[in-house]
Amino acid sequence: MFREMRRKDREIDSIKAAAILEAGEYGVLSTVGSNGYAYGIPLSYAYSNGSIYFHSATVGHKLDNISYNDKVSFCVVGATEVIPEDFGTKYESVVVFGKASEVYDEEKQEALMAIIKKYSSDFIENGKKYVAGSADKAKVIKIEIEHMTGKAKND
Repeated sequence: MFREMRRKDREIDSIKAAAILEAGEYGVLSTVGSNGYAYGIPLSYAYSNGSIYFHSATVGHKLDNISYNDKVSFCVVGATEVIPEDFGTKYESVVVFGKASEVYDEEKQEALMAIIKKYSSDFIENGKKYVAGSADKAKVIKIEIEHMTGKAKND
């Protein structure tokens, strides 16, 4: 169902790929809408319990697309370094394929706290208050990972 990676010499294992997902500052979610067009949007996320979670407003383009087709991809680029004299780049990246769905109740709260811990770790108590006061104003989407590839060029 999923293509094999063409550049096997650059493939990284699932442990390294998971580390890139955990450390990534943002990822790009790609969806397809009812008009047939792809839509890619950068967003903040948390990688937790083998899934990717992100929060969203209660309405919008990405939610419309996920409602139309729950199959998504998500890309995270880790460390990069342009090597001008070699006309190349050192890089690391991960691409995830999975199905996106809204989560509720305890899983929603845990996902929101995972996002707070990732981006605002010095403000956990304030984050708990923020989540308690605004959780109803946001949706949380989970990407259940069905396939993941990672690749790196370090030389």
